[in-house]
Amino acid sequence: MDYKVGLLGRIAFLAATLFLLAYTIFNDWGVFMISLFLILVVIQIIFFLKYSESSFKKVRVFLDNIKQDKYSQLYPVKFDGTETDDLHIEFNAILAKLKEDQAEKEAQYQYFRSVFKHLSIGLITFGEGGEIQIINTSAKRILDVEELKNIAEIEGINKELHLAINNLRTGGSELIKIAHPDGIMQLSVYVIELLMRGEKFKLVSLQNIQSELEEKEMEAWQNLVKILTHEIMNSIAPISSLAGTIKDEIESKMEDVSQVGPSDMEDYLMGISTIEKRSQGLINFVSDFRSLAHIPTPKFSSIGIRNLFDQLEVLLANQLETKEISLRKELNPPELILFGDQTQIEQVLINLAQNAIHAVEDSEIKVITFRAFIDEAGKIILEVSDTGKGIEEEALSKIFIPFFTTKKKGSGIGLSLSKQIMRRHKGNIQVRSAIGEGTTFKLIFNG
Repeated sequence: MDYKVGLLGRIAFLAATLFLLAYTIFNDWGVFMISLFLILVVIQIIFFLKYSESSFKKVRVFLDNIKQDKYSQLYPVKFDGTETDDLHIEFNAILAKLKEDQAEKEAQYQYFRSVFKHLSIGLITFGEGGEIQIINTSAKRILDVEELKNIAEIEGINKELHLAINNLRTGGSELIKIAHPDGIMQLSVYVIELLMRGEKFKLVSLQNIQSELEEKEMEAWQNLVKILTHEIMNSIAPISSLAGTIKDEIESKMEDVSQVGPSDMEDYLMGISTIEKRSQGLINFVSDFRSLAHIPTPKFSSIGIRNLFDQLEVLLANQLETKEISLRKELNPPELILFGDQTQIEQVLINLAQNAIHAVEDSEIKVITFRAFIDEAGKIILEVSDTGKGIEEEALSKIFIPFFTTKKKGSGIGLSLSKQIMRRHKGNIQVRSAIGEGTTFKLIFNG
């Protein structure tokens, strides 16, 4: 209320002074009086403008304090019910709230910073210039450093790790071996690119998975030994038994060769043929096993997915026609290009297509779909889907294990080979299946 009263009072005084000025001019009171009233009008206008701007000045100062995060200033309150008093009360309430919010944000920041620093996974964040913003205790321990100012310093620790951190994009990951006083570490390096307030920076996670790899490696060796033992014993046991039987027969008739008749010779011949057949089966098994361990290094080149699908369609045309299977091809975009080894990628798709053909043989709807697209993360995806009977949940976890197969006839190395080929391409292979609905194999290329 005081502001309005003061404003109206000043307007009234200014009006009165202007009236007197006009009166002196019309009545010719002289130059001195006219000048006096003119000076009085000018002074009143100046004070009037300053008074009218006083509240706006307070608001500007208040906003400047907020802009500069200065929340400690308090505006005087007299509790006299004036508008200025009310304005000061509101200012103080807003500043108190902002100060409280700032304290809460600072507490949250310190909390997350503390959590960040004490995570078991190594974490590093750095800006476009390479300057490190935060590096936690685990990252320092993994890199065996006391402090790190710039990401370029990692090149002195491990060039391969430095290259991976700089080249990887959002969602990209790589396995890197680095030397450490505690021994060789196998690091899983994962990168996320972030944009905050117009500034780009990277978040890098470093996880030592050496113990997990060793555990998985031991488990893999145990499974491999079980498979090899099972398969070899299945072949050796009948061979050994049959060889022993033939040996006993021949030894019993060595003294009198005349006792050996044509039927005996046929039995011996059949036994030896059986031994030969089982021995050849064992040789084939070992050959299949060797093929798993000797996949050539991929020869990378540009692959047109449309042409690749067309070539596969021609290759499979006879089987598809004979078994009355429909093949569909879906590409988005139509001119999608993949960088990889065409021969090896073809082999993977042929393996998956053959599995799909086998899966739909007894289905009412026989459809196989080749699909290619780019997902939300920018990765190229190739899919082979079928409308077959699906894969049992128990078998899904084992289908990539060497020599495991759900087919009556099959070596069980097709999917294992496919998985290894995808790993050589820095990619992955996944499967999803529903009983009675079909199966989809997904090839993921990280680019």
